[in-house]
Amino acid sequence: MVHVLDERRRAELEMVRRTRDRIDRDHASPLDVETLARGEHVSAGHLSRCFKQAYGESPYSYLMTRRIERAMALLRSTDLTVTEICFTVGCGSLGTFTTRFGELVGLSPTAYRRAVGSVDGIPPCVARRVTRPVRNREAGAPASA
Repeated sequence: MVHVLDERRRAELEMVRRTRDRIDRDHASPLDVETLARGEHVSAGHLSRCFKQAYGESPYSYLMTRRIERAMALLRSTDLTVTEICFTVGCGSLGTFTTRFGELVGLSPTAYRRAVGSVDGIPPCVARRVTRPVRNREAGAPASA
């Protein structure tokens, strides 16, 4: 019995790993949880439960985080408009993109571009750490004075 459960768990972990890899690779494509689940021949609910259990967030949340990370890089390194960046990273709605960007980064895309500018001259390991989006709820409460 234990062996069967171990095999099942391993198969689920392989499925969510493939899903995460697909999101990382194809984040700019029109992806949604239904499409990802169809690719694994499971229901969207099952994929979401397994993914959240393995990674602590839903596939949709992970996908949006990848898209926002890419948008942050484009805001720093290009002169594309926010609307162009929104569609370049795979978002279909400027409103949803801007809202999610604000939730993850704490600034609007335009304010982020003004605040951060370029990371030229900063070591890549530091730039990755500084520019990685942090959900506002994960950032913690500000220290009291």
